[in-house]
Amino acid sequence: MEIPFEHRQSAHCETGVAANLMTHYGLDINESMAFGIGSGLFFGYLPFIRLNHLPLTTYRINTGGIMKRLTKRLGVQLSMTQFRNPAKAMDALDRKLEEGVPVGCQTGGYWLPYFPQAYRFHFNMHNIVVIGRDGEDYKISDPIFEAPVTCHRRDLVKARFAKGALAPKGKMYFVESLPSAPDLPRAVKRGIREVCRTMLKAPVSMIGVKGIRKLAQQVERWPRKFGSEKALLYLGQVIRMQEEIGTGGAGFRFIYAAFLQQAADVLATPRFAELASEMTAIGDHWRQFAVAGARNCKGRARPGDSYAAMAAILNQCADREAALYKDLLALAA
Repeated sequence: MEIPFEHRQSAHCETGVAANLMTHYGLDINESMAFGIGSGLFFGYLPFIRLNHLPLTTYRINTGGIMKRLTKRLGVQLSMTQFRNPAKAMDALDRKLEEGVPVGCQTGGYWLPYFPQAYRFHFNMHNIVVIGRDGEDYKISDPIFEAPVTCHRRDLVKARFAKGALAPKGKMYFVESLPSAPDLPRAVKRGIREVCRTMLKAPVSMIGVKGIRKLAQQVERWPRKFGSEKALLYLGQVIRMQEEIGTGGAGFRFIYAAFLQQAADVLATPRFAELASEMTAIGDHWRQFAVAGARNCKGRARPGDSYAAMAAILNQCADREAALYKDLLALAA
């Protein structure tokens, strides 16, 4: 049994799942539009949260937040459930599949056997859509892969109940109903306003533009505070969160730029396209930070790759983003 489901490969799992589920039910939403309406863009330097024993730097809102905001703003009714018992979680999944309903699941990517070994690490925020079952094998639309894949029941159970930070706890979700005519312009504006307010007006120093400046301050201090070896571990973690987990490159800045290009058409406001170009340029600047950091991590640092120079790039990104969000907020009022 396999549900007819259009699988589209995407840059990021949650936005890909969200866009594919909406499209399945007749709302032609692509990944960047899902990311933008869902206010996915974010920044947080959160050293009190550890991922693989290193401080967390995040470039997107909390897991599940994009899906929740997207569906709410489009008027889509979404059912979302977590479980304590793996058997009950799998029974619930099987029932929805028998009804012909594609089911989104949050998983620990390390336990999904179709992931190449080089890409496996303990990351509990990977989203997939289960679209069928044949005995003990489940058919999965994993948006970061080119085509649907197959996963045995025992591996899917392990992935759905992975332990550690941000454990998925068997989370599954599916669409219950959709509006006949969602108000796309209103949803786009609401998505933009929330991102801008968070990035500009967060009340704590670790979030938004202030958080980028906080990270810059810390990056410059790491060699003196921790020594070169530990500083490189911290630096590598930031870059991995930006370029691998912050999928699409530069911590989602390129995906958000694509959203702003579409917003220009939806809202009939060409200025959004100009700001999309600026966001792309800011993303390129984030990439300069990542390249310099990668050269340090690989022992190939150049004279201009010092920690002070990398901190300066981050401060420049913060300045440019602050100006862009102020312009966006005025346009989306």
